Amino acid sequence: MQSRRDTLRQTAALATLLASAGIAPWARANSPRHAFETKSVSEAVKALGGLNLTPHAAVTLQAPDIADNGAAVQMTIACKLPGVRRLLLLVEKNPAALVASFTVSEAMEPSLTLRTKMGETSDVYAVALMADGRALFSKSDVRVVQGGCG
Repeated sequence: MQSRRDTLRQTAALATLLASAGIAPWARANSPRHAFETKSVSEAVKALGGLNLTPHAAVTLQAPDIADNGAAVQMTIACKLPGVRRLLLLVEKNPAALVASFTVSEAMEPSLTLRTKMGETSDVYAVALMADGRALFSKSDVRVVQGGCG
């Protein structure tokens, strides 16, 4: 009969083996670091597995028309469709287009409010990556009076 200590040791060894082979789901790179290094909206969406960007009324973006201070611009992104896999916020003219990426589960309502930095006046995109690979978006032009990225 195995002791509890032996069982824990073997489980840890198996988890380490699976992680080093990239098989364990918790070992996969869930953080889309390479996507945060892209320069354009379409590159970022493709880096996260999205197909062509398609405008859709079910994706909403609430952003101010004019942001007095680009260091903290509040925005709300949401999608009313089932099957949302990831919500993205992208600012076209920021040094890196992808500002935020959130993994969404069926257990939560795909609606998030956040503050972000904007360096200059730009189009802002809310993108919903769907389970079938579609990339649905809504966009808004936000005029920045004082930039916050530099």
